Amino acid sequence: METVTIDGAHIKEVHTKTVMTKSSLPVGGYSVNPYVGCPHACKYCYASFMKRFTNHPEPWGTFLDVKHWPAIKNPEKYAGQRVVIGSVTDGYHPLEERYGRTRALLEQLQNSGAKITICTKSDLVLRDLDLLCAMPDVTVSWSVNTLDEQFKDDMDQAVSIQRRLDAMRIVYEAGIRTVCFVSPIFPGITDIPAIIEQAKDHCDFIWLENLNLRGSYKGEILGYIQQKYPELVPLYQEIYKRNQKEYWRLLEQEMEQYAEEHGYPYLVAYLPDGQSQPGKPALINYFYHEEIRGSDNSGVRKP
Repeated sequence: METVTIDGAHIKEVHTKTVMTKSSLPVGGYSVNPYVGCPHACKYCYASFMKRFTNHPEPWGTFLDVKHWPAIKNPEKYAGQRVVIGSVTDGYHPLEERYGRTRALLEQLQNSGAKITICTKSDLVLRDLDLLCAMPDVTVSWSVNTLDEQFKDDMDQAVSIQRRLDAMRIVYEAGIRTVCFVSPIFPGITDIPAIIEQAKDHCDFIWLENLNLRGSYKGEILGYIQQKYPELVPLYQEIYKRNQKEYWRLLEQEMEQYAEEHGYPYLVAYLPDGQSQPGKPALINYFYHEEIRGSDNSGVRKP
């Protein structure tokens, strides 16, 4: 396939046999990614591991494969199944406006009865409100790990935090389940209560996820901390070089106390179908990946 360059990204259109992939995520169901790669170029992106399988020589964030697949046959077979859109890409990165593969996917699943979960950092999802409002079970999650737009700009090329929060409000007011995904939490930098205060009136859930550093981006993030937040270097060495979990355990206790003080349900699990209360989002702690993964795919921490 011919490669073209748009806004500095190397774009290639590819044909795949299917876009539906059985998911290994704790929520089960299917993981669906209309693209390979992501122009948001998040410096901490765990999905950069995909390069091992796709053989892209370009740096993460500078390439995009646009998938074309045969129309989904018998979409009703996905009724009641969780379909997560955007597990290793963002289906609403800027080039979706040109290629429309996420919208095509939603159109093909329109009458399927699937339980759709969309993970994004974009407000382009507003374009598809007509489709989302017509589907019976939809959750839209925005990643928000700071209110500092400069820190955001240092970490990713997605839209501003304010645009994400504004989109969350519009989708929430349209009657669709929304999530403020505080992820990844940067120790000593991410102010979780401040983010909750900004999002609490427009979301059903607050998901909390810690910063995991592994692979090629570990050195880059630690180098950034050394340069921009030198006072935090001892903390990051404790967590990411000596593998200490005390920071996360203390933060878990603080968030549980915070939730109790504000009357928010609090769960140490990954349960997108859990119950929140009117006007009170549920907080879901997803700090301990290794204690959740493999727990019969239920999303509940191992005992």
